[in-house]
Amino acid sequence: MASGSGTRDDPWALKTPPGSSEYTMYLDEAADPPAIVCQVGGTQLRYQRRAIEDLHAMLKAHGDWMPLGGADEQKPAADGSVEAWGRSDSNPVGGWYGTKKGLRGRFGVYLPPLMEALGLAEVTHDARNNRMRAI
Repeated sequence: MASGSGTRDDPWALKTPPGSSEYTMYLDEAADPPAIVCQVGGTQLRYQRRAIEDLHAMLKAHGDWMPLGGADEQKPAADGSVEAWGRSDSNPVGGWYGTKKGLRGRFGVYLPPLMEALGLAEVTHDARNNRMRAI
């Protein structure tokens, strides 16, 4: 589980699904559009705030485990994965949830642990090929 309350001053402290890397996230409701800010070392990624609810709804509709498939923006996402959905033209935002060009990927790496911390999903924590499903 994550510590923190999800604010800039008290971000959630999270670990990637395999537990190999730590990062923080917080909500920036004043951003346009509202954002989830992900700080990984010296790199900051941003995703649309609505990704939390949209991903939860998609997982509920999917009804089963879904592979995470995390990939950088420049690499293709595995078909049928959370990562592929997070950049698909058919998702509710019609494309990328990531908002910083060049750093829009890794949706399937950083969002699932947040969803788990918020009590919205279960995530596996194996060395590779992790999956998630809605609670």
